[in-house]
Amino acid sequence: MTDSNWDSETVDTVRKYAMQNTVEYDGAGQSGSVLGRLLGERADLRPRAKDLKSLVEKEVEAANQMAKENGVDAVRASLAETNPEALERQKQQKRVGLKPLPNAIEGKVILRFAPNPNGPLTIGHSRGVAINSEYAKMYSGKVVLRYDDTDTRVKPPLPEAYGWIEDEYEWLAGRPADIVIRASERMPIYLEHAKKMLKSGFGYICRCSALKFKNLRDKSQSCPCRKRTEEDNLSDWQAMNDGSIEEGGAVVRVKTDLELPNPALRDWPALRIQHSPHPMVGDSYKVWPLLDFQSAIEDHLQGVTHIVRGKDLMDSTRKQTLLYNHFGWVYPEPLYWGRVKVHEFGGFSTSGMRADIADGKFEGWNDSRLPTISALKRRGFDPQAIRDFWLDLGLTQKDISISMQTIESFNSSVIDAVCERRSFVRNPRTLSFNMIGSEMPEKLQIARHPHGEIEGFRVWEISEKFVIEDTDYSEQLRLKDFADISINHNDAIVDSLERSDKRPIVHWIPINQSRKARLTSPSGSGFRIDEGLIENIDLVEGAIVQLERVGFARIEKIPENGPVDLLYLHG
Repeated sequence: MTDSNWDSETVDTVRKYAMQNTVEYDGAGQSGSVLGRLLGERADLRPRAKDLKSLVEKEVEAANQMAKENGVDAVRASLAETNPEALERQKQQKRVGLKPLPNAIEGKVILRFAPNPNGPLTIGHSRGVAINSEYAKMYSGKVVLRYDDTDTRVKPPLPEAYGWIEDEYEWLAGRPADIVIRASERMPIYLEHAKKMLKSGFGYICRCSALKFKNLRDKSQSCPCRKRTEEDNLSDWQAMNDGSIEEGGAVVRVKTDLELPNPALRDWPALRIQHSPHPMVGDSYKVWPLLDFQSAIEDHLQGVTHIVRGKDLMDSTRKQTLLYNHFGWVYPEPLYWGRVKVHEFGGFSTSGMRADIADGKFEGWNDSRLPTISALKRRGFDPQAIRDFWLDLGLTQKDISISMQTIESFNSSVIDAVCERRSFVRNPRTLSFNMIGSEMPEKLQIARHPHGEIEGFRVWEISEKFVIEDTDYSEQLRLKDFADISINHNDAIVDSLERSDKRPIVHWIPINQSRKARLTSPSGSGFRIDEGLIENIDLVEGAIVQLERVGFARIEKIPENGPVDLLYLHG
């Protein structure tokens, strides 16, 4: 995408941040940081983050080049003419905050995060963790982690998922949940409330077929079961619970106004029969609550004051409010958000991923191609970046689509300052210094971080042989942080240690400072493997490094023999 595809305001804003970044980092501006600042100011551009990348890189390169040719003061002077206010910025202060909760009382706020434990958490779940835990922090409140695990057939729980989710919640929120509840362990409570509903006359057992009931409901007509006596309802209730009635043979309904405009709210179902054993509590129960009933009862019992949920669940709020009215309870304050779609993953579901893993399409829940929290953590995403993304987006009800590059830009702004640089040369081509002047140093000190965020140096011993990427081969090059060279076949002549012209800058490694490495990158439904050599200095398993001119990567494994395994994070 060219500049002509962008309006002048966007181009000017990108240019402002590019020059600002170059001034702050003494002529070495970083496109990832600039992209993060831009998206922080222009929320409307987030869906186009991927397209913006080339424009940002172009403007950063131009600002850095101006600094190299004319000095950083020239960039500062240019910025003073166009955007003088940008010079006053010392260090980016990330705006983190949510709009106030309605009717919130300090120390009394209770929220809940209620996943189905049919698998680990995903990117979508992380929104609930970030928003709820932040509100709890704002009001010195609490978060209830509740496992909504009362579906034994369509989305049966995965026993291992309970532990995974607790760990992932703590990783994302920075602290454990205040209260942890498994709905399946509280079944007697839900069944008791259902029985009370039947005895109080605002619930009844319906034996109609689903089609028959729908036809009557849509006409605002009651089904014959609605007029049954308390004794008949309790008799069928006993039969449902002892297994005498087969699945689909009866449901418990909540009585509501049959003239309600929304048919979905009319005598909605609260409990149904499921004979499938539950992975955690076995076949102890034959009747299980539907989510709207179970969630409503538990929210009341836990004293939940505010519910944050998707706008597609507004009908759940309406149903539960009707139930609360029957019981004489006060419903929590509801807040809503819209749907967020991540382009790279399209539509995904935990159940679908679970099936694909079982079929061998993915290596496991932490397969780097999946949108799970375990996969993002394995790749090297920082939990603060994920929180920052969701808090910056806030509670908008607008449906939006984003690229992973938007989340990656937040991650870059968090990890850039704490990631050491390393050189990784893909498809290496070996060259030799054949003319070494007296000024050729024996050792080379290279900063662990280009802006001094990490103190110290990597010390290279200069050897006769070194490698560059095969695609970088040219007659004249500058070896990054070292020297200008001219190449004749595979012989390199050092022209100057100082930069003497505008020849391309390439990364490189002395042979004696390298070892074999393999970089694995998710690519569509598969992987791309890049083999090469990595700078063999202070490599640590689990560490995240920025590979020169490649991007961020996590060091997965450093075997005694064989190549170092690297997992690509992002550019």
